[in-house]
Amino acid sequence: MAPSNTTKKSVESINARLKLVVKSGKYALGYKTTLKSLRSGKAKLILISGNCPPLRKSELEYYAMLSKANVHHYSGSNNDLGTACGKYFRIGCLSITDAGDSDIIKAES
Repeated sequence: MAPSNTTKKSVESINARLKLVVKSGKYALGYKTTLKSLRSGKAKLILISGNCPPLRKSELEYYAMLSKANVHHYSGSNNDLGTACGKYFRIGCLSITDAGDSDIIKAES
């Protein structure tokens, strides 16, 4: 079954907003740095890839709940999330501390 147009458009809009964050904002890639930003309370939005291990995912969600950060479950894999950020490696999770010119935090709220 092919993905619907609304799903495809929402993924594309998230990817475009994510590219803008990478260009103009502040973010942390990876599990360890995401946890550090959550513990310090600096993280505003957490993106978790679709194939992130369940235990790691639930731990990130728990810390996000404690620090009152929003969580977005990215529909693609960690390869797709890395490509969306303009990187040539896999990204399991990332935290956005400053969105820069992007409105990704308002869009995900």
